[in-house]
Amino acid sequence: MNLKTKIHLFSTVLTLVILSMMNIGIYILFERMAFDTEYKQLNNEVDELIAALSKISNEADAATILRTYIPPNGGIRVIDNDDDLKLFVQTIDGVDDYYPRFKVGERYSIGAFQGTPILTISKPVIWVDGEVTEVQVMKILGDVEKNLDFLRLILLSVMIVGILLMTVSSVTLGKIITRPIKKLINTMSQSRLSGTYEKIVVPPNGKDEMAQMGIAFNEMMERLEQNYKKQEQFVSDASHELKTPLTVIESYAKLLARHGFSNTAVAEESVQAIVNETARMKEMIEQMLLLAKSNEQSMRHFEKIDVFRLVETTLQSMRTAYNRQFILNGQGPIYANTDLEQLRQLLFIILDNARKYSEKEIIATILENEKGITISILDYGNGIPEKDLPHIFDRFYRVDEARNRKTGGTGLGMAIAKDIAMRLSAELKIESTVGVGTIIHIFIPNS
Repeated sequence: MNLKTKIHLFSTVLTLVILSMMNIGIYILFERMAFDTEYKQLNNEVDELIAALSKISNEADAATILRTYIPPNGGIRVIDNDDDLKLFVQTIDGVDDYYPRFKVGERYSIGAFQGTPILTISKPVIWVDGEVTEVQVMKILGDVEKNLDFLRLILLSVMIVGILLMTVSSVTLGKIITRPIKKLINTMSQSRLSGTYEKIVVPPNGKDEMAQMGIAFNEMMERLEQNYKKQEQFVSDASHELKTPLTVIESYAKLLARHGFSNTAVAEESVQAIVNETARMKEMIEQMLLLAKSNEQSMRHFEKIDVFRLVETTLQSMRTAYNRQFILNGQGPIYANTDLEQLRQLLFIILDNARKYSEKEIIATILENEKGITISILDYGNGIPEKDLPHIFDRFYRVDEARNRKTGGTGLGMAIAKDIAMRLSAELKIESTVGVGTIIHIFIPNS
């Protein structure tokens, strides 16, 4: 059973139950009110009858009084304490065969006479001979029965119309609800068959659950597409970039197999080359994995940190690790709202890059203004040609292949730095002059 049928069936059954309960309640209430009205009217007439009987002294006059107050569609019965009939008058044949049943403590009864409701009121009265008797006044409620039949017809018509309207509305509602679901199913089927990542059209002003479902689906498809592209990119990068070191390792391994065991110099050169290329491959794979992971929506923990203190401790770690001169200009503390660990990783990448391509000191400068904080890292290396500056943050881009092999660079460091900066909402700018050096600016805006 599909969703549209379930909605239609459930809403129709629910409407049927609700209308049935309402109609039953209305019918019972109307019936009770009608009977109460008839009872009050007949009870007043019975009181008048009793008052009239109390003023007569012979049974003939009593019969006349009974005929005067007899209902036009009923009868009056007078019985003594032994339930013996003393007098009976009627306007409809067969009423004398009807005997009402009274509940304990009640003076009126509603029964059925030939399928029609009949109201009976019983009250004590002093008869002409002084005996206390019971007078039973019976009235057939034909008009009430007609009104109840008409009410049943109206309620049944209302129920039928209500069911029809609810059927139409449930069908419309089912279409409204299932239309975006069908679009979603069709889009997923199309994506599965075509191998693409199709998205559904979401109304620009849609704020209901269906629009939110469409937005969530599009975001999911976009994330899947990004992950697939990252996987393709990783495989492409790995197959392309690892080909060169593998070729070098294979060449030296063959050279070692041919001449290495008899030529010590060739063996040492081959082993050293294999070790170097293996280390380079290891670093390249680690950085490719890091770059693939960095593109994911990682968690960020922004907090107020002392940027000056972070840069200072990072430079001290670099001094200890590489026995190089790292200089810090500026005064602290300088506070910013950012992610401590990711900013530290960004600093390490840029400082390590500067270390690799510069033999002199490296200078870090921190400046603060009303817009934010700028961390500038200067090295006195060979510099980068102007034509290469737009490509510095591209994957595997190398300004000088020979120099990268010498320093062990993979061409991934600055691409990783750019992704980290984007997650921190920071900006990276690079200035370089060939023969003078390079300066990289990290701008952290005020949040």
